[in-house]
Amino acid sequence: MRRRNYLLSGVSRGLGYRIAERLLAAGHGVYGFSRTRSDSVAELLEQKPEQFFFAEIDLEKVDELEERVFREFLPSGTIIDGLVNNAALAYDDLATNMDLVALESMFRVNVTAPMALTRGCIRNFILHNTPGSLVHLSSVCVYTGFKGLSFYASTKGALEAYSKNVAREWGSKGIRSNSVAAGFMETDMTGVLDAETKDRIFRRTAIKGPVDPDQVAQTVGFLLSDDSKAITGETIRVDNGSL
Repeated sequence: MRRRNYLLSGVSRGLGYRIAERLLAAGHGVYGFSRTRSDSVAELLEQKPEQFFFAEIDLEKVDELEERVFREFLPSGTIIDGLVNNAALAYDDLATNMDLVALESMFRVNVTAPMALTRGCIRNFILHNTPGSLVHLSSVCVYTGFKGLSFYASTKGALEAYSKNVAREWGSKGIRSNSVAAGFMETDMTGVLDAETKDRIFRRTAIKGPVDPDQVAQTVGFLLSDDSKAITGETIRVDNGSL
């Protein structure tokens, strides 16, 4: 049976690293990329040299993604079975303080780049007649408003809408597209929040605490697998019951 290969953005730390670990442990191949190479990535390259492959790629340079990812990074003839659009840039501020440069940069990384990666993967799926799975990481803030997160939430809401329509467009080819709306986790992205803000966020959940990234990674793995063959166009919330 052929090993499955998955393309994963934002692999160097946090949730992306957890997703890579889970896929590698299941015996799959992971082609991961991030803007920078971390110590965690170096360890995976040493531990899983025949399964894990890495490249430094800046998602903000959207016009270079087709060349960098699908021609330079992936060996010719590589069959991709799934894509995880995990990488994201956070720009948080009040709506009245909008910085257009920062906002446009975030939209390139969080929306336009995932669209470009999805385009490349769908072409790969069709070329190899693969019933591929697309998984896009969203956020609970799309559903439960938080002060200062209107800009970030808007990018994730756009990604969810895109995912649902891609599912409709390509379902007849066996291609599925889903989103995972993660709750607040203890990651580098949320590490900038002070203790009071975190406590306020966690009190709004039914479980009263941060989401375990492994739970999100497990959900992503499920959506990539054949166990979820009947699920497409959906958003699954892994958020400790954010209310």
